[in-house]
Amino acid sequence: MKILSLFCCLFFVGFAFTSPLVLAQNAFPSELVNFKAYAENPIFTGTNIDTWDKQIRERGFILKEGPNYHVWFTGYSPASPTKFLGYATSKDGIHWERFSKETIHASQWVEDMCVVKSGKTYYMFAEGEGDIAHMLVSKDRVHWQEKGNLDIRNVDGSPIRKGAYGTPTVIKANGVWNLFYERDDLGIWLATSKDLKSWTNVQDEPVIKMGPETYDLFAVAMNQVIRYKGLYYGYYHASAFKDWHEWSTNIAVSPDLIHWKKYEKNPIMGNNQSSGIVLKDGKGFRLYTMHRKVNLYFSEGASK
Repeated sequence: MKILSLFCCLFFVGFAFTSPLVLAQNAFPSELVNFKAYAENPIFTGTNIDTWDKQIRERGFILKEGPNYHVWFTGYSPASPTKFLGYATSKDGIHWERFSKETIHASQWVEDMCVVKSGKTYYMFAEGEGDIAHMLVSKDRVHWQEKGNLDIRNVDGSPIRKGAYGTPTVIKANGVWNLFYERDDLGIWLATSKDLKSWTNVQDEPVIKMGPETYDLFAVAMNQVIRYKGLYYGYYHASAFKDWHEWSTNIAVSPDLIHWKKYEKNPIMGNNQSSGIVLKDGKGFRLYTMHRKVNLYFSEGASK
């Protein structure tokens, strides 16, 4: 009897310890992975005329506040190497009006941004020139104050090696800021901060690596992390090609932001429908893919 009791105790302790990862294997709700295209895509593009935003590229970012939608995007023109910040608003998340014909932040390179609102302040984490992540802050979504490049440290406190660290993606959880970043798109790292002044890796190896499947064998970078039904979901873009000529949108799940399980049916969007982010929409979600043009997709149960 004592042996049986000990066995049962060890069994339930073992199950409790492993259950988050077991759960993660079957934790991809349909509304997060199955999407149908909006019939009138694309919903937002570059101007296609000789302006600073003749074309748009990489990840823009969308927030919904009250009934209104806000998008920040990167505009560029072949006439200038600099990537500029644009801003537009919408009442339905489909039809957009640019705030200005000019960039809203002319003094600096801003690309591949993520925007988080905390309190009354908007925090923008973006790539600058050379794919170096930096932070800007705003009180009104339009006027942004530069706060400098992100200071990222290894676990032992030493600076990470020199070179690019881009596609910054941030989620605030339990009072801690969590930063996902890539290095030449060869893996996704995680660093945390309590003061937004310095960031420390949770480990010096990527939390999401490339492969072993073909769809993300040559590049990975996080776009957005959300919390849904007690778990974290990361939407990330990836490439199956060494020259990166085509990208896809994919998803992974985690109980703790460190240990991730990739969706077995990735990619959820292929054919260069990448840099995807989602917004809650009724019982479902909207997925926006944002590289070179913005396309909209609705999940089952979302508004059409």
